[in-house]
Amino acid sequence: MRFTIDMLKIFSEITEHGSFSETARKLGKSQSAVSTAIANLEIDTGLILFDRSKRYPVLTEEGKYLIGYARDILEAAENMEKAVIRLTETESEKRLTLVLSDMYHISPGYQAMHKFAEKFPFVELELLDSEGQDIISLIQSGRAQIGLVATQDKYPADIIATRLPDYVEMGVFAGKNHPLAKKSKVSMSVLLKERQICLNTFKENADKPQGKIWLASDYMMILEMVEEGFGWAELPYSLLEYYQSERIVKLDIPEKKYFISADIIRSRQFPPGKAGNWFTEQLLSK
Repeated sequence: MRFTIDMLKIFSEITEHGSFSETARKLGKSQSAVSTAIANLEIDTGLILFDRSKRYPVLTEEGKYLIGYARDILEAAENMEKAVIRLTETESEKRLTLVLSDMYHISPGYQAMHKFAEKFPFVELELLDSEGQDIISLIQSGRAQIGLVATQDKYPADIIATRLPDYVEMGVFAGKNHPLAKKSKVSMSVLLKERQICLNTFKENADKPQGKIWLASDYMMILEMVEEGFGWAELPYSLLEYYQSERIVKLDIPEKKYFISADIIRSRQFPPGKAGNWFTEQLLSK
């Protein structure tokens, strides 16, 4: 069988429009060309696809059976054509990788992700989870194209940073069975006598918290350690709201309530392409 995509297209259009003449007008072809295409398709398949004994062509039983396959082939051909266009666009990457901190909950980005799926259906989207300097390193190496990170005092020269419109509200939490959880109010002096669970993102010893500390690589691990009662921690409210843990409580510390700004970062050496730039604009436009 040597039927072509054009033959299948005509076959499908006739079933949609109900006549050879209307299909010819729709496709900008002569009626004879449409008739010849169907005749050749019938020759190639060895089957009669239309009953022409009536005023308008009607699918035979064989035609009804094959029309679904024909449409599947046409859809696959259209998808392949779109994929080829995407792959040959020099400005549109094949994969976009985002790396983000647990502190910046992705919920505000889900709407952008839905739009991304529609606008760039053939671009793979990958999400990585990391913190602090590790996020910056992944962007610098080109492993990821877009990073969401807590605002840093200073960035390397090869990093472009733009402040996001959202702020992350932080709070202090402890396990519900921890001694701190039994106090109505907790002063900073009392808090600092207890073990703190914190991120291992400080540079050498310069930013290391004072007092008794345990370290974890990300906020999810810190949350689990707090649930187990190993100490208190500063955690983003969005994380707690999402997981709704019943094993931890918020501590009332009058001196400590704050918000953290977040930045979206990109590499000057490995900049995102068309898809990445579009996604960046979506996150910044809120």
